[in-house]
Amino acid sequence: MSVSAQILWADDEIELLRAHILFLESRGYGVTTVSNGTDAVDAVVRSDRFDVVLLDEQMPGIGGLDTLAAIKQARPELPVVMVTKSEEEQLMEEALGGQISDYLTKPVNPSQILLTIKRLLERQSLRHARVSQDYLQRFRAIAASLSDSPDHHGWVCLYRELVQYDLGLDGDEGARQILGDQYREANRAFGRHVASAYPDWLTASHSDRRPVLSHEVIRTWVLPALSEKKPVVFFVIDCLRYDQWLEFERLLAPVYTIEKSFYYSILPTATPFARNAIFSGLLPRDIARRYPHLWQAEDDDETSQNRHEDEFLQLLLKRLGCREVRARYRKLIGNTDGRAFTRDIKSCLQWDLSAVVVNFVDILAHSRADSQVIRELAPDERAYRALTRTWFEHSWLYQALQTLATLDCTVVVTTDHGAIRSLHGTKVRGDRDTSTALRFKFGNALTADRRHAIVIRDPAAFGLPASRRVNSYLVATEDFYFVYPTNYHYYLNLYRDTMQHGGASMEEMILPVITLRPRRP
Repeated sequence: MSVSAQILWADDEIELLRAHILFLESRGYGVTTVSNGTDAVDAVVRSDRFDVVLLDEQMPGIGGLDTLAAIKQARPELPVVMVTKSEEEQLMEEALGGQISDYLTKPVNPSQILLTIKRLLERQSLRHARVSQDYLQRFRAIAASLSDSPDHHGWVCLYRELVQYDLGLDGDEGARQILGDQYREANRAFGRHVASAYPDWLTASHSDRRPVLSHEVIRTWVLPALSEKKPVVFFVIDCLRYDQWLEFERLLAPVYTIEKSFYYSILPTATPFARNAIFSGLLPRDIARRYPHLWQAEDDDETSQNRHEDEFLQLLLKRLGCREVRARYRKLIGNTDGRAFTRDIKSCLQWDLSAVVVNFVDILAHSRADSQVIRELAPDERAYRALTRTWFEHSWLYQALQTLATLDCTVVVTTDHGAIRSLHGTKVRGDRDTSTALRFKFGNALTADRRHAIVIRDPAAFGLPASRRVNSYLVATEDFYFVYPTNYHYYLNLYRDTMQHGGASMEEMILPVITLRPRRP
């Protein structure tokens, strides 16, 4: 018999309910049992396969209502049925408030449980239908907002709304196709907005007129956390998008309170530019002028482009008057580095600031281009998100964050840039010294179709350095990638449907900054 739905049943007397469980299983349901609230929360956090939870109100340890709160933090949409010995007023208030989907009074009989579950699961299928209906009703309003030229706040709100629909439109391929078309239209308008507004962002004083940019992340979020006189662990997860963060957030919500903000990556949205800006607190133009011996992003050699982040961080703290801050920097590239860091995680308490660069998500993005196996595992955006979540759920990073949740510290998590699934090629022309990246180029007298790229003839106006061999930059918009006319079709097909960064899209530029505080240090 195929399993029609999965039930999680938490009750400290679960062995006495064996007949009820067998009855549900005979009706085609899969039933997973736990005997306490801690195991119930852990089961929900570690797996998204459950369709409904039956939760005993009175259990030793974490009680039913505390367990309910933790489950709702992890999966707000998951229906929870509270099983109680009395119809208490608080339970009725919880039901009216939407925290619990229903409640049953003990003793319960199997048929009563079956009817409740059937009703809730039908409600779940209706919820997915409502998400589709809601999006189709919002379609016109979103399209109208694109023509109204949103400011940087408006673009953040629009991007967050599109991401939520992307996460919620499971099973409705028609609505998903419409959403995909609207995403591309939004990115087309976003590229135009960035091309016109970006130079003004660099000259305007910080206010609502412009977003926080890469070089302002540490002073905007890390320094205020340091002022709380607790150790701060600052993670920069290379190439993490907002939708991927939301998958991480579901796992971390039970153990952290979460404050979420957004900033915009500088252009190009590539590690040598964006991450050097984060740690130096300077635009690339100013890094090259102030520290020419440390600026190597124009070398087009990935092994040397970010060698000096530790030094940049120490120089930034001195410039900000934080000479007394004891800061440590670590870059974690592979699992060996990560596991060693996790084993030594408590040493972070010995430093005022521990800055940690995590490279795995960036490696995953590049691996999708290089490995046919990875591309088959993650053929689209949903699968790519799921693959990232699977890694995180079983990673040393998740273990490290779980341990930090037991310590008296503050954790700040962000990324240097996101990535976009590149599906369309556009021709670029340049000399032999032109850089090799696919979503951005720098060199001499570069040309490309202005419908598909931001063409930068005045690098200083975009906060970028110029030199004898670099007098122009190209930044791809929408989901375009640059291809030279020579062997055009070969390289067009070679790089189509790869995850790339460096361009001007919402996925690459609009980035989360998360402040995590342990719930029970």
